[in-house]
Amino acid sequence: MPAAALKPKPLPTQSSAKRPVQLDLPYEPVEKRPLPPGRPREWYVTHNRRLKAMRLAIALLDLGVYVPNQARNEKIRSTAELIGVHPPSDTTCHMVRALMRYSR
Repeated sequence: MPAAALKPKPLPTQSSAKRPVQLDLPYEPVEKRPLPPGRPREWYVTHNRRLKAMRLAIALLDLGVYVPNQARNEKIRSTAELIGVHPPSDTTCHMVRALMRYSR
């Protein structure tokens, strides 16, 4: 018997399934791990800024803001307050709009 016949078929994903795949609920975030040591400080600042921008972009999409020009700095900052994140800088607000632009 060929080795390929012994391998179990992978479970279908949302895109390959004939019917919608049930999501595992309740959602639990991945366990946080410390960031790798020895990097320059700027790397950590940029990394955390990207994470914050992604969280804000997702929250804005959930609120119905789909176009970057709808996401003014005031809207992004009010969304940050809504989800419990410190108010973002102008640089982070720019990054949020960039993420929304390039995800299309």
